[in-house]
Amino acid sequence: MASSEPAPANASGPLAWVRENLFSSIPNTLLTLFAIYLIYVIVPPLVQFAFVEAVWTGSDRSVCATEQQGGIQPNGWFGACWAYVGAYGEQFIYGRYPDEELWRVNVVGVLFFGSLIPLLIPSAPFKRENIIFISIVFPVAALVLLTGGNFELNGFLPTGFILDPGTVKFWVDYIILSAIIAGIAYAIARASDKDPMPGIRSVGFVMAGIAVIMLILATNFGLETVPTDRWGGLLVTMVIAVTGIAVSLPIGIVLALGRRSHMPIVRFFSVVFIEFWRGVPLITVLFMSSVMLPLFLPEGVTFDKLLRALVGVAMFASAYMAEVVRGGLQAIPKGQFEGAMALGLNYNQMMRMIIMPQALKLVIPGIVNTFIGLFKDTTLVLIIGLFDFLGQIQSSFTDPTWATPVQALSAYLFAAFIYFVFCFGMSRYSIFMERRLDTGHR
Repeated sequence: MASSEPAPANASGPLAWVRENLFSSIPNTLLTLFAIYLIYVIVPPLVQFAFVEAVWTGSDRSVCATEQQGGIQPNGWFGACWAYVGAYGEQFIYGRYPDEELWRVNVVGVLFFGSLIPLLIPSAPFKRENIIFISIVFPVAALVLLTGGNFELNGFLPTGFILDPGTVKFWVDYIILSAIIAGIAYAIARASDKDPMPGIRSVGFVMAGIAVIMLILATNFGLETVPTDRWGGLLVTMVIAVTGIAVSLPIGIVLALGRRSHMPIVRFFSVVFIEFWRGVPLITVLFMSSVMLPLFLPEGVTFDKLLRALVGVAMFASAYMAEVVRGGLQAIPKGQFEGAMALGLNYNQMMRMIIMPQALKLVIPGIVNTFIGLFKDTTLVLIIGLFDFLGQIQSSFTDPTWATPVQALSAYLFAAFIYFVFCFGMSRYSIFMERRLDTGHR
C-alpha cells in the first residue's frame, strides 16, 4: 500500500487559504483590496472616537465639551461621551418606571432569559416543562409583575356578560358559556364523523385555563400599579418584540395552512387577512390602532395604548410570517403528503408530524429574518407616543445638562450596538439551527 504524502506546501496553511479565498481571481483581488481600504477608513476613526478619546465618567456636559464649548476638553477633541450614556442608562432600559419597583422588571428579565436559554440549547433537559412555562406561566407572571395585577375586569365588555370573577353570576354565566362552546365542538365533530371527546377535552382545558388566568389577574398581590405610559426604553422594545414574535409564528402557521386549504371559506378569509395586513405600512397600522380605533369603540370601552400597538404589530408580523411558512409548505414534495396519507394519518397528524417540521426547517432563514425585522420595527411605535429604546434615547437630547456636539453620536452608537447584539444573536442562532437540522444530504 502506498504511503500517504503530505499536502504540497502551497496547498495548505494560512497563505494558501488567503490565496484561495481572497486573491483567487482579479475580481476577488479587487474586492479584497476595496474591503481593506474600507476597514482602514472606517475602523481606526471609530476606535479613536469610541475608546481612545472617549470620556467614561462625569456628572455634566463639561466633561464632554471642549474649552471653546464651555467644557474641560482641549479644543479639537472629538470622542464618545459614555458618561452621558451611563447617567441615562437606567432610563434607557426602564423608561420612567418607578425606581423602587425596578426589581419587578429585573425579575421578569431573569424569568424570561432563564427559561429561554435552556430552551435554545438542544442538549438541555426539561424541554416540555420549559415550553409550558415560557408559553403559559411566564406571560401571566410578567403581566402581573409589570403592571401590578389587580385588574378591574368589571364591565370590560359591553355585552351584558359581567366580567367580575368575584361574583357567583359570573361563574354561572361562565359555566353556561363553556357548555355552549363544548356543545358546538361536539356537534361539529359528530357532523364530521369524528370522535367528539378530544374536542370537548380541549375546550375544557382552554376554558379552565382562561378561568384560572382571570382569577390571577383579578387578585390583589399588594403590588403598586404601574401604568404602561410609565414604561419605556428597552423594556417597551422587548415587550413589543417578544409578544410579536411569540404571537406571529403560530398565527402565521395557521394562516399559511388556511391559504392552502381546500375549503373555500377558510382560504378566502386567510387570503384577505394576509393581503390586507401586507398591503398596509406598519406606521399606518400603528396610527390607526392608536388614533382611529378608539373612535369606533362603544362609549366607555377603552384599550391600553400599548395593548393596541401589540395587537397591530402582531397581526402585521403574522401576515408576513404566513407567507414565509407557505413558501416552506410549497417546497415539500408531493410524495411526502402521499406517504403520510398512505400511513393512515389524518390531516392534523400529517401536518404535525410529517409536513410542518420539514417546512419550518426549510424556512428558518426567512422566519428569523422576519423576527429581526420585527425587532427593529419596534422603533416605529414612537409615532403613537410610546417611548421604546430608541425613542427614550432621543427624548434625552432635550436635557441641557448633557447637551454637547457628541451627545447624539454617542447615543446612536450605543443604540446601534444594542440592536446589533440582539439581531446578530438571532442571526447566529438561526445559522446554528440550520446546520444542526441540515440532514437532507447526509
